[in-house]
Amino acid sequence: MPLVTSTEMYKKAYKEGYAIGGFNVNNMEIIQGIVDAAKHYASPIVLQVSAGARKYAKHSYLVKLVEAAVEDSGIPICLHLDHGEDFEICKSCIDGGFTSVMIDGSKYSFEDNVKLTKQVVDYAHERGVVVEGELGRLAGIEDDINVSDKDAVYTDPNQVEEFVARTGVDSLAIAIGTSHGAYKFKGEPKLRLDILKEVQNRLPNFPIVLHGASSILSEYVEIVNKYGGKMLDARGVPEDLLREACTMAVCKVNIDSDLRIAFTAAIRKHLNEYPSDFDPRKYLSPARSAIEKVIGHKIINVLGSAGKA
Repeated sequence: MPLVTSTEMYKKAYKEGYAIGGFNVNNMEIIQGIVDAAKHYASPIVLQVSAGARKYAKHSYLVKLVEAAVEDSGIPICLHLDHGEDFEICKSCIDGGFTSVMIDGSKYSFEDNVKLTKQVVDYAHERGVVVEGELGRLAGIEDDINVSDKDAVYTDPNQVEEFVARTGVDSLAIAIGTSHGAYKFKGEPKLRLDILKEVQNRLPNFPIVLHGASSILSEYVEIVNKYGGKMLDARGVPEDLLREACTMAVCKVNIDSDLRIAFTAAIRKHLNEYPSDFDPRKYLSPARSAIEKVIGHKIINVLGSAGKA
């Protein structure tokens, strides 16, 4: 089975009321942990590569690792560029084997966002690649993204129909209260599901994406802090709210911070308990297992995508 686009994944997810996990990857162990869990639970997945991941691991290494994952698992996998900031990086990924790209023009005016997004869509569609756009701005920090609370903007439902019609995007990321990073809420966690509902009404059967949707699992935060880390006041998106969104128009839920924290927690714990170990395989193996456990939890309890491959 070759890499696939997200088109059929999203159609089925929308119809049946579940979502696909958009999981960010940076190295072999993270990819293996995600894919092993997805294979076990027969879940389709989107493996996402950010600009930071491309700088860290190099484009060609990540593509070959994901291709190996497809060969090893036999499950549907879409390889997606997360938060492409300009046409050039999207073009590079389209030409370099990705089956999906995101162009994030949310920092620009509506007209400039439309212009940039359509440029990417036109190039991608000619080559059989799908495109995710974004309207609204999420707060938080992740890789090169750094948006303050005052600069965050909810998606305006009045703009979504025009944006989709003029750009031709295949899916749309919206801002309803999620945020990037591990410190998402200072007060009571809330999602503007009313905005999501209005978007769904205006764009029936159109796939919506939630970015910044890690729940920041407390068990792993506690392990990090127990073994020398400092992640006080880390809070994520409640999983019951995410699950509700997945039964609506949300067809992809992006999860990154949860994976980073679990990976780090396992390594910290192992090195504390076995301080003489210096073989990377010894501490990366439990880190990979932690990723697999987190992904299994998400597939069953948040996404509802088990058995949908």
